[in-house]
Amino acid sequence: MSTLASRAFGPTNEDYLWEIQYKIITELAQKGPCVIVGRCADYILKDKADLLKVFIHADTDYRADRIVRVYGEREESPEHRLKEKDKRRTAYHKFYTNSKWGDSKNYHITLNSEVLGIDKCVAVIKELY
Repeated sequence: MSTLASRAFGPTNEDYLWEIQYKIITELAQKGPCVIVGRCADYILKDKADLLKVFIHADTDYRADRIVRVYGEREESPEHRLKEKDKRRTAYHKFYTNSKWGDSKNYHITLNSEVLGIDKCVAVIKELY
């Protein structure tokens, strides 16, 4: 059953966006090498053979400090904002893929950006692919 057919009162705007993203991600991957961050691309491209699925993570304190440092985020508690954002990511991923967001079984590798730093994470990914 398609996601669009699963809603009691018809598809939502988010469902339409999912279908568009699904199509764009699939088309980009067919055209050649690309990097896709998020949007359940690990699930959408799960049957693609020449794919490296990476999950980059860090603990909440590090992420909260980073969004203040890098993005100047100060509207509300960064920890609270991250908790809410992760909750939405988890629900979105579960609804559209029926799998758990961030589950290491869904990825070839996971990298801790707090330990490695962003630049080293990028270097590791480039080296592997």
